[in-house]
Amino acid sequence: MTGVTGMTRLIALATGAVLVAFAGGYGWHRDEFYYLRAGLHPALGYVDQPPLTPLIAGAGYQLFGDWLVGFRLPAALAAALTVLLTGALAGQLGAGRGGRALAAGAVAVSAFPIATGHVVSTSTFDLLAWTALSLLLVRAVRDGGPVWLAAGAVAGLGLQNKALIIALPAAVALGLLAVGPRSALRGRWPWLGAGVALLIWAPHLAWQAANGWPQLTMADSIATVGNGGSVGRWLFLPFQLVLFSPLLVPIWLAGWRALHREPALRSFAVAFPLLAVLLLAAGGKPYYLAGMYPLLLAAGAQPTLRWVARAAGPRAARLRRGLLAGALAFSAAITAVLMLPVLPARLLPGTPIVAIQPISAESIGWPEFTAAVSAAYRAIPPPEQAETVALTRNYGQAGAIDLFRDRDPSALPPAYSGHNAYYSWGPPPESARTVVAVGVDETRLREWFGSVRPAGRVDNGIGLDNEEQGRPIWLCRDRRVPWAVIWPALRRVG
Repeated sequence: MTGVTGMTRLIALATGAVLVAFAGGYGWHRDEFYYLRAGLHPALGYVDQPPLTPLIAGAGYQLFGDWLVGFRLPAALAAALTVLLTGALAGQLGAGRGGRALAAGAVAVSAFPIATGHVVSTSTFDLLAWTALSLLLVRAVRDGGPVWLAAGAVAGLGLQNKALIIALPAAVALGLLAVGPRSALRGRWPWLGAGVALLIWAPHLAWQAANGWPQLTMADSIATVGNGGSVGRWLFLPFQLVLFSPLLVPIWLAGWRALHREPALRSFAVAFPLLAVLLLAAGGKPYYLAGMYPLLLAAGAQPTLRWVARAAGPRAARLRRGLLAGALAFSAAITAVLMLPVLPARLLPGTPIVAIQPISAESIGWPEFTAAVSAAYRAIPPPEQAETVALTRNYGQAGAIDLFRDRDPSALPPAYSGHNAYYSWGPPPESARTVVAVGVDETRLREWFGSVRPAGRVDNGIGLDNEEQGRPIWLCRDRRVPWAVIWPALRRVG
């Protein structure tokens, strides 16, 4: 790759290697169960997302089965490529070899890239897409020409993963109109690039239109109700200080300032606060702004090195070099402890790790969860097991049961849920008379079934408070109403 130094490659390779080494950590994350199952139900779209991440997850499962390290290889590769492209982006912005390495290293030790590189998620590939698109947009705004087509292709692929990425070219375009250079938008190439993006995105748009634009319902749910990663709006701006690393804030602030001073790239400086205001007003999650930080860190790397070089005397120079090295090293250490499964799972209860990032908590306890469901199922007489299904409140529960059932179909019943895309894969067959229910409201169960009795309780064995800990398991018999009546009442988007 042009402009990428050997040191940048080494940093990217090390990032990927560390992520692979820890990929088998605590266990599957609840969202990974869902992406995997969605990928095994290929579609042009789902109620809550475009198809790219589920397709990657489904392909990973087909290749590696339930070997978690293999399943997460694409996530580690995406994170390594994000690091590599950040170094290349710094080169595009005029950084030398040291500046490119610093930019790559800053991303490699930052919280968000490592957290998302540890699991398969839409955010994993969204960060890579934003970084690649930033690189191409910088070139397109400066040089024009066919590079706009490449930018459009990357934007289109990014839109097949997450609609959020459309905000980047839109904000840059508004910045160009506001502060210039407006000439970057003249001619056919920017519009041809937009056409390429729209062409690649079109199949999913057609699916959305045919299905009543469910993504809008999902967006409204996130803004009004919230889900994983949602916090109060007052925390949106403070969250930006810790999203990558609080110790690296001076670097990306220097990057924002450097972009603002460069007339050809001032539109990117305008795009950053503009996106922050729009996302804050729309009730977006704080990490929705994460895609801007590789660009800002790339822009701030060389000015940071110049600050070190301007030190007055050897002692001051050593001090500044020490501060920079310490910021990177301390960021790496904190990121590893908080974002990777470094601590044994039994030590997590009572630590701030779970509160700071819930990925670890929601990756623990799934074998115990499915064992509890299996115990309730195995207690049912074998003839009755044939007409038994599992009914769950959320896609994590259903996805875990489905995955563990793939290992041993006799141990667990097929799972059904009204949550997000799982709703479209149901309802259970009318022959299903008995239900093992988890997370479903007891009052509703008693409306639908003549017999509802406790059949167990979920316990992860280490007392870790997560979404499943302590959930009662119900055994329901003598269904009173058809599934066609029950199923709509279980639908939930969010």
